[in-house]
Amino acid sequence: MKRRRKWTRYLTPGLVFQSVLIGGGYGTGAEIARYFGCHGLMGGLLALGAAAAGWAALCAVTFEFVRVFRTYDYGSMMKRLLGRAGFLYDLCFNAMLLLVLGVVNATAAAMIRALTGLPSWVGVGLLSLGVVLLVLNGTEAIEKALSLWAYVLYAVFLLFFAAVFLRFGDTVTAELRRAEIGSGWFLSGLRYASYNLICVSMILYTLRDLQNRREAVACGVLAGILGAAPALPLLLAMGCDLPAVLASETPVTAIFERLDMPWLYVLFEIVLFGTLVETAAGFIKALEDRVEQSLLRSCSLRPNRPASSGPAPSGSSWPWLARPLITGAVTALGVCVSTFGLTDLIDKGYGAICYGALLLFALPMLTAGVRMIRRNGA
Repeated sequence: MKRRRKWTRYLTPGLVFQSVLIGGGYGTGAEIARYFGCHGLMGGLLALGAAAAGWAALCAVTFEFVRVFRTYDYGSMMKRLLGRAGFLYDLCFNAMLLLVLGVVNATAAAMIRALTGLPSWVGVGLLSLGVVLLVLNGTEAIEKALSLWAYVLYAVFLLFFAAVFLRFGDTVTAELRRAEIGSGWFLSGLRYASYNLICVSMILYTLRDLQNRREAVACGVLAGILGAAPALPLLLAMGCDLPAVLASETPVTAIFERLDMPWLYVLFEIVLFGTLVETAAGFIKALEDRVEQSLLRSCSLRPNRPASSGPAPSGSSWPWLARPLITGAVTALGVCVSTFGLTDLIDKGYGAICYGALLLFALPMLTAGVRMIRRNGA
């Protein structure tokens, strides 16, 4: 695979991280309102800074760990970090995979139904088609697609905020001047960061060109910033009517009702639909890389290839039908999960899974992982 230019090495991991991170709850503003806006506009900005700092710290350490030990899939990384207990992270990841696929399919169905009046299966079908086409085109295609869509998303989000500020700039400014900082903003920011820890382990394939520790740390810090960046215009836009926005189930929709700009709303929803495809594709890609490396190790399909050398390039010797079968099966399973009532599953299961990621990934990486890097780093 062709080596990327230096600026691309720095940007790509962060752009892909943002792409898999931003899903329905992030893009609709529901999570932004719940974890940031509830502390006031100024308190929300501080909480967002705490979340970005948390992601930056974990990404920096994880990226360096991956560079040192060449563990470009989460299975190899967790085996190196946790030893025989690494399978516990597999359980955590697979549970989150099912939950996320169910949620994004349900969100896509509701989005297309609301925009066009078409049946729910149309939204699910479009999402599934996009995911399958993206994943089956391989690693380079996924990196390029997710990076490009990240630029599109930033542009549309900034356009959205500019429209809000031109219409309600005085109200947003007045809300900032109030300098309301609700208690618990710091913990709220870290809590939101912890709820998305698994996304860090999904983008390891983007790190194969890192050359040294300085690049790994810089990429990690930049990833934390880029991951939080889309939340900034959303949060500031909420300042146009913060109490009403916080009371809405979909804050972005409440803002657009005040804006009365249908064309921009349609454009925003198209971009948001793309983020659902990105999130689902990111999870499936990470799972496939993990399965691929497991097969290569257990079946010795390529005995001369180091077990920790990362995802095989296009045309590798693992069964050519494996990726299409995994992609199709997991996509279909996500569609099935979306037909169930997800409210209780999200409220109870999501938190439990995220605590599992905190205990199995973040804490070991920031403690034992740092010690391992010091002993073996170069």
